[in-house]
Amino acid sequence: MPKQNPHTPFAYGGQAAVEGVMMRGRKNYCLSVRNPKGEIESRTSSIEVSKTLAGLRKIPILRGIVQLGSSAIIGFKVMSDSADIAGIAEDVEPTKFDIWLEKKLGDNMTKYIMVVSLILSLIFSVALFMVLPTWLSGFLSPVLGNNLWALGIIEGLVRLAIFIAYLLLMTRIKEIKRVFQYHGAEHKVINCYEKGDELTPENAARHTRLHKRCGTSFLLFVMMISMIFFLFVQTDTIWLRVLSRILFVPFIAGTSYEVIKWAGISKSPIVAIISFPGLMLQKITTAEPDEKQLEVAITALEGVIAIEEEKLDNKQLENDGAQPA
Repeated sequence: MPKQNPHTPFAYGGQAAVEGVMMRGRKNYCLSVRNPKGEIESRTSSIEVSKTLAGLRKIPILRGIVQLGSSAIIGFKVMSDSADIAGIAEDVEPTKFDIWLEKKLGDNMTKYIMVVSLILSLIFSVALFMVLPTWLSGFLSPVLGNNLWALGIIEGLVRLAIFIAYLLLMTRIKEIKRVFQYHGAEHKVINCYEKGDELTPENAARHTRLHKRCGTSFLLFVMMISMIFFLFVQTDTIWLRVLSRILFVPFIAGTSYEVIKWAGISKSPIVAIISFPGLMLQKITTAEPDEKQLEVAITALEGVIAIEEEKLDNKQLENDGAQPA
């Protein structure tokens, strides 16, 4: 079983998928899913980055924006591929619109659907977590006597409340509960690997399902940093406030990426304090996995390590930094 090499440390990360787990390395990722036959099926893929974006990855803040954009694109592909392997797509009867799209777009249909889905998801996220809290808190402006500092704090608290309520709502969906179990399996296996333990379901089960580099913690950092940041970007004109929230989303996301990247490698007591709320929030977005789910996560991690080490031996890889867990 592979163990972390102390001479070439790299923090692997990943995400939960439909009946599976994706583990991501420097320039490759491996998706492992349990198919309808009960077998673990894996797919590996390289992560293509243009020279321009590769250059931006060396610049703080901007590298976070690039990394998050890349993660979102890969994430959509992973969810689509995992649903395909798990046989979810086979259970859905195609509509007349689906048939029409397939005739018009042909082999490019999946690609176009992914792009449209990504854009719609971004619009939904910005509307729900940035625009809506600003609009709702605006109703309190007359009550607060146009106290913009108090209004900024309330807006941040409303944003945080909407975020937590959204996560709690997700836990009530049966299919999402399964994804949260695989999320827990992903964390346990990464924690097992980073502790240098042999990758077995028994060893992984003993580790915590919480991790400092988790995307849940990242989103919480976004909420907290946006609250602080927008205290200094003040206006009593509602449409300017909404516009500023939208325009500064990339900057806030990039800053949050730097914070969570630092938190993932630092042993500072300060990090332990600022990471604690995110770890507690992960108790909502992760669940205890069973042995079979841990087997899937281990297969994914071993798969990406194998292909990464093969290319590292050929001197084709450079360490691009930690991946979100």
